[in-house]
Amino acid sequence: MTARALARLAAGDFRERVRRPVYAVTLLAAVGLGRLAVPDADSHWGVIDVGGNRGVYNSAWVGTATALAGALWLTVGGFYAVRGAIVRGDTTGVGQVLAATPLRSAGYLAAKFLSNLLVLASMLGVLAGTALVRQLLAGEDRSVDPVALLAPFLLIALPVLAVTAAAAVLFETVPPLRAGLGNVLWFGLALLIAVSGQSAHAPFGGLGVQHAVPSLRRALEEQQLAYNQDGFSIGLTETEHPLHPFRWDGAPLTAGFLLARLALFLLAAAAAVLPALWFGRFDRTAGRPAAPAPAPASEDHRPPSPSPSSSWESTALPGTVPARAGAFGRLLAGEARILLQGVPRTWWAVVAALSAAVFAVPERAVSGLLLPLLWLWPVLLWSRLGSQQTEHGLAELLGAHPAPRRRLLAEWTAGVLLTALTGLAPLLRMLAAGDGAGAAHWLGGPLLVPSLALALGVLSRGHRLFQALYLPLWYLLVNRVAAVDFMGAARTAGHPDGPHPLLVAVLSAALLATAALTAEARRGRPGRPG
Repeated sequence: MTARALARLAAGDFRERVRRPVYAVTLLAAVGLGRLAVPDADSHWGVIDVGGNRGVYNSAWVGTATALAGALWLTVGGFYAVRGAIVRGDTTGVGQVLAATPLRSAGYLAAKFLSNLLVLASMLGVLAGTALVRQLLAGEDRSVDPVALLAPFLLIALPVLAVTAAAAVLFETVPPLRAGLGNVLWFGLALLIAVSGQSAHAPFGGLGVQHAVPSLRRALEEQQLAYNQDGFSIGLTETEHPLHPFRWDGAPLTAGFLLARLALFLLAAAAAVLPALWFGRFDRTAGRPAAPAPAPASEDHRPPSPSPSSSWESTALPGTVPARAGAFGRLLAGEARILLQGVPRTWWAVVAALSAAVFAVPERAVSGLLLPLLWLWPVLLWSRLGSQQTEHGLAELLGAHPAPRRRLLAEWTAGVLLTALTGLAPLLRMLAAGDGAGAAHWLGGPLLVPSLALALGVLSRGHRLFQALYLPLWYLLVNRVAAVDFMGAARTAGHPDGPHPLLVAVLSAALLATAALTAEARRGRPGRPG
């Protein structure tokens, strides 16, 4: 495969992916994170803390802070935005067409890696523009140094995103990791990369943090500023006082650092084409015996003629007959069966074990530990809401349902019941302990989670967007970020710190309305699924 053909294949794939809703949502989240990386000067929170200090908002500091924050987010969220291209090629039949061409597996995987990287790099480019705007709006130093501003994006963030792009290719070529299990596993791996990548002993420079630390310390010492021994930390944290500004003009670019980042990039590219050793380019006939030729039709093998009782009127969809009493109950039962389809007994065994542990642990561990675990376990099931009909090619069929809003409501109700069932034991423990405030905040789970899953599923027509957003949301929640604690895990003196249950209910209703309006709008478009 020539380099020109490889570039054309990657460019076409890139153009197709940037039109998808998950790209826009991930990009908006990245821009929002870029804003958080450079907060207002008098803010009591920050993303980067240098022992109680932060750099003056010049090109070097703004570029480094935004690139680091962007690398962290795009390592997590960007993975969900780029993965799925290989699986989609298999389900749409494009992969089978490519399997019949001289295209080699290594060339195909290299094209997918390149298109993944182009998608992530385009988001990184928007983040670089955000950093420039933030520097100018902050007004602390409006002199723009293009090299100091852009170098962190190329040397710190881009090699890390190459690892993400390669992981997306690798996960799609390993059957157990193609679906939801791979999405959850990557979230854990991304957290490991974020934490271990800040170490001075991280291979290939890790996230690139330690490259900047010596120059930051020298700048503080030269300006005779005190700093905590905690050193350099990354993460959204609240501070008692605004961080103290100091002058920092960037870290020197050493040959060792540049070679390490280049080695990381090349290693990621090699990992992306490694599956060529086992990837069969969608050839489903390899290693299979030839199918027997069909027997000629005869009088004995002809399909039976339809009887009058099997006419069109009697085989119409159940939903096309007039609604009768109990129709919603039957519809709800059907949606619940679809939602829980394929769930093994071991899945329920884990729910039962965690529910039993609720009655054996101290009360503070119920809301702070076991309830979050119980409401993490069904993440793969929740992500089915709003997306299954499109992913399985049933959108047009279900579009003929005479009561589409009722069907959508039944799907949402099935999600509510699943959430309530998995969190039932903590609720009973709270009620037995007289924890009325905790029980009120508990209601946020059955209301918000299915509403969020349904809205994101309908908007994106896929399951990955919910997984990409819910897992970081859950991580912030268990780390006691009260602003997103819809289930009451973070507490002060036993009282939940999260948003009021009424606010969560209003947000849930807004998400449910968004899902309904989006589905209604798509049904009104001729020739469009949905």
